[in-house]
Amino acid sequence: MKLDSLTAVSPIDGRYRAKVEPLAGYFSEYALIRYRIRVEIEYFITLCELPLPQLANFDHKLFDRLRDIYRYFNEENAQRVKDIEKTTNHDVKAVEYFIKEQFDAIGGLEEYKEFIHFGLTSQDINNTATPLALKEALLNVYYPQIEELISQLKAYAEEWKDVPMLAKTHGQPASPTRLGKEIMVYVYRLTEQLNSVKSCPITAKFGGATGNYNAHHVAYPQYNWKEFGNKFVSEKLGLSREQWTTQISNYDNLGELFDAIRRINTIIIDLDRDFWMYISMEYFKQKIKAGEVGSSAMPHKVNPIDYENSEGNLGMANAILQFLAQKLPVSRLQRDLTDSTVLRNVGVPLGHSIIAIQSTLKGLRKLILNEDKLKEDLNNTWAVVAEAIQTILRREAYPHPYEALKALTRTNKTMTEETIHEFIDGLNVSDSIKAELRAITPSNYTGM
Repeated sequence: MKLDSLTAVSPIDGRYRAKVEPLAGYFSEYALIRYRIRVEIEYFITLCELPLPQLANFDHKLFDRLRDIYRYFNEENAQRVKDIEKTTNHDVKAVEYFIKEQFDAIGGLEEYKEFIHFGLTSQDINNTATPLALKEALLNVYYPQIEELISQLKAYAEEWKDVPMLAKTHGQPASPTRLGKEIMVYVYRLTEQLNSVKSCPITAKFGGATGNYNAHHVAYPQYNWKEFGNKFVSEKLGLSREQWTTQISNYDNLGELFDAIRRINTIIIDLDRDFWMYISMEYFKQKIKAGEVGSSAMPHKVNPIDYENSEGNLGMANAILQFLAQKLPVSRLQRDLTDSTVLRNVGVPLGHSIIAIQSTLKGLRKLILNEDKLKEDLNNTWAVVAEAIQTILRREAYPHPYEALKALTRTNKTMTEETIHEFIDGLNVSDSIKAELRAITPSNYTGM
């Protein structure tokens, strides 16, 4: 079968391709090749700027021509790299040979070609290309999606800030709250954890075959290659160089990043389940779209499928993120090859996360507030004002107020406004205190 959205094995590249299309520019095979070429070109330019003696005469006016190799990189170019790889059986070496072909196309650069990939090992390219792609994917795709979700929640929190709602602890009626405040909890949690993700350093390994700049130092011992590497990685790539490494990155900071994204996903799972429950409790109805079907058997159904879809995708994302965070920092001696194949999957959990965020947003934007149901639940649960009454009685030094309210409310008898007011009328307190107690209702006992 020809590969397309219908024949793809992964639902990310199949059913959900339209939702994750932007990620292809960062995590596809094409994107990896382009980022590798970008690193190789910028490294060559930085060697010219040093300058290495053999590169001192390189015409700096050609730097733009060199950068055009990755700026205008296309799928045809990527296929050429893959064709070269069929011979080399080495993906990074294929990139080097492709760039040498591009030097030939520019013309007059034969004497400089051996300084492409000079002194480097493959991981100097992979462990800069991948974090660079990840950094730019976060900035351009992931952060805007999370911020859109936070913005939608914040709008609802403001819109419904004065809507009283029966709270549930352990699934049982509890002190009333306000709907807007409950949503604001998620705004706060997501904002805090997004800041945590943004604070995670995105680092790169760059230091030769075993991290010591052996080849660089033996060829040009007069240069401080550590200083060169720090400058190249920070100024040309916008990353931080890991100072002590083996052949590969330590991946500790990637592990921190993946754990931080996993925390965000866990919060969204919590949000999905809460709104699923609110819909089940009829606090919200859902907008109906003509032609849509909720069940193949039950015509009346309008299911909260968006939250369920989101939860499932977040579970997939978190399983992979946890594996990445646990696996990548572990390698045999100076390196083994397990990190290479694992790193190719970095975009997968981000893909599932993006699908989930969009599903949650879709679900949120279907909501229709059912205030009548919220009011009904509050009016049917007068027992929740018992906390307020016993607290005021404590203030007034009334004897055993908690026990008195416990005896009243922990029965199978339904608590109504009349039941509560009858209890208040029988209290040995002043009329002003009784008036204060009678003024408390499930709808106004909502705190600050």
